[in-house]
Order: sequence, then C-alpha cells, then structure tokens
Amino acid sequence: MTNKKTDENAPFLTFAKPCLSEETYRDVEAVLRSGWLTTGPKVAQFEKDLSAYFGGRQARAISSATAGLQLALLAIGLREGDEVITTPLTFVATLNTIVQAGGKPVLIDIDPNTRNMDMSLLEAAITPRTRAIVPVHFAGLPVDLDTLYATAKKHNLRVIEDCAHAIGAEYNGQKIGGFGDIQVMSFHPNKNMTTGEGGAVITDDKDVLQKIERLRFHGIDREAFNRFSKSGSQHYDVVTPGFKYNMMDIQAAIGLRQLPMLDGFIDSRTQLVKQYRERLASLEKIFLPADPAYAHKHAWHLLTVLVPERDTFIEKMKEKNIGIGMHYVCAHLFTFYRETYGFKQGDFPHAENVGARICSLPLFPTMTQSELDRVVDAVQEVLV
Repeated sequence: MTNKKTDENAPFLTFAKPCLSEETYRDVEAVLRSGWLTTGPKVAQFEKDLSAYFGGRQARAISSATAGLQLALLAIGLREGDEVITTPLTFVATLNTIVQAGGKPVLIDIDPNTRNMDMSLLEAAITPRTRAIVPVHFAGLPVDLDTLYATAKKHNLRVIEDCAHAIGAEYNGQKIGGFGDIQVMSFHPNKNMTTGEGGAVITDDKDVLQKIERLRFHGIDREAFNRFSKSGSQHYDVVTPGFKYNMMDIQAAIGLRQLPMLDGFIDSRTQLVKQYRERLASLEKIFLPADPAYAHKHAWHLLTVLVPERDTFIEKMKEKNIGIGMHYVCAHLFTFYRETYGFKQGDFPHAENVGARICSLPLFPTMTQSELDRVVDAVQEVLV
C-alpha cells in the first residue's frame, strides 16, 4: 500500500471520457455547413467502413444499440410470448427490448468470475417456446461462443449478441461481429468508440438486413438519401409500420474518425487495466474479474470490481473527486420485472451477489499516469 494521501482538491475525474480528435471537430463542422445533417453520405460511408472492419459482413447504422436490439428481435420474426434467453446482469435495455418486441425474457445465472452468462445453465433453460438467445459480452469480455452457438444450432435458435460493450473484442482470434448470426454494437459516449449516440447491427442475413433497413425509418421502402438527393425520387411506399431509429450524418462523421482509432483505444485500455490489476491484486477487500480459459481479446469497455458496501465506497471516492460507475444492478429486481414475470431475490444468486457489490473504476484511453495513480491511491485509502 502507498502512504501517499490523495489530493481531494484535484479536478473531478469521471469514470469514462470520449477521445475526440481535432479532425473530428472539423468534420462535424463540415457536415453542419453542408446542409445535410441527417441520414446521408456520411452514414453510407460509415456503414461501408464498419463492414470492412468486420471482414465484409454487412452493417446497418441505427440511433442506438437499444434500437438495434429491438429491430433485430423484430427482424427475426419474434412473436408474442416467444421466449428469449439472456442474463440478469446487464443494463435493463437488454430485457426491455425483448419485452418491446413481444417476447418474454428468460434468465440464467452468471459465472461469478467472468460475470458472463453461465453456459452450463443454457440447455436447461430452453423450452419449446424459446426462439432466441441474447448473450451479453459483459464489460467487453466475449462469452463462450463455441458452446453458445453449438447449443443454438442444436435447438434451431437465433443468436443476437448484445455487443454494446464489445466492439473490438475477439474470440479465438476472430473479431466479435466478424462471424456468427447477428451482433448489435453501441456507440454511446462511454463506449470504446462513439458517435455521440448511436449503434449498428451486423449480420449477413439478407432478410434481417432488409427488415432493419425498413423498420429503422418508418417502414419506408427506400432511404431518405435516395429520395432527396439529386438522383433520387420522392415517391415511396410504406411496407410496414416502422420506427424513427436512423443515424444522422453528424453522428457518422464522428464515427468515421473513431473507427480507425478503435484498436489503439483498446490497446490503451488494456495497458491501464494491466496496471490496475497489478497494483490492486494484493488488496483483500477488492475482487477483480477473472479471465476465461478460451482464447480471447478483452475490449475492456469497463474495469468492474467487487467491493464491500459498494454505495459507501462510491460516496467516499466521490469525496476524493473520483467518479465511479455502477454496472449493473440486476435487471430482474426492478419493479416491472418483479411484478410482470415474478422474478424475486434469490432467483439468480451469483448475479445478485455481483450486482450488489459491483462498480467500475475510471478507464478511458487518454487517462494519464497521474490520474491512474490518483485512483489507485484513493481505492487503497478507502478500502483499508
């Protein structure tokens, strides 16, 4: 332990911070001056660049990962009452989108070491009404996809990977999003890359792609860019009642600069996590996440730790001007899910134990050595 007293007069350190280049500011200004702010040429280019990043698989940009999950579930033809298996340890959007698409969330407990879904419990959760599995790559750690896809294939189930934390991660040498069924990415400001708000759906399923293209913009059979550009026609048809989930060119301009920097961002995050792990390993009151046995590259969207008296820990860290995230309270314990589906305390003991103690330490690519030192010193002082 260090004997250094943390400086409580230092500027407040947020747990996450986007990394934007000067070129990004210029590109956004150029879009604003162009007169084409909404879905247009920048979004089209961003989708092409995303597709290239994922080895040629098709990408469709949307307004958020939440929208992407909902559209993906609708695109596979989810019907009222169909069951969708997922995890209780996730942001509630994962469950909300299942409900909004007409499905019923079915949950399985987590592996307390990795905080991902416990795949040994997956088979027993499948019933004749199961239609899909929505795994969450928690904090950027890929789930055991070999077991998951083998089980999904055995039971003829669709897989929609919630990759909100995991863009840039790898499983057995392949990029998450570079293979599999359907993946949904998030570009929220605290994610590994950002478009302000935004997300993308990645898949090679042509039917799913077509449905997402229509559902994301009012069910219209062609994109706005194809209607209002010089070569387009303003005549259109509505083939399904859709939503307003399109991405803007303003957002895509940010994403076009972020994507080439993504792998470098993750390298920086990985080096910071390495320091955190080495320097906090001997602290008895903190529990760090473990690595799985299979080959993987962690995206390190979050560095989550377990601490005793989590709320007190967060408040004491705030007193030292250090922001701590809380990711996540178990979703099944929220009022709606308790009252609607009968979930209760004790249903998923590993997830509940983690959910009561988990929090996220500051982590972002431009984090300085002195900032990391501040956090480590403060954690050691608070958890003595």
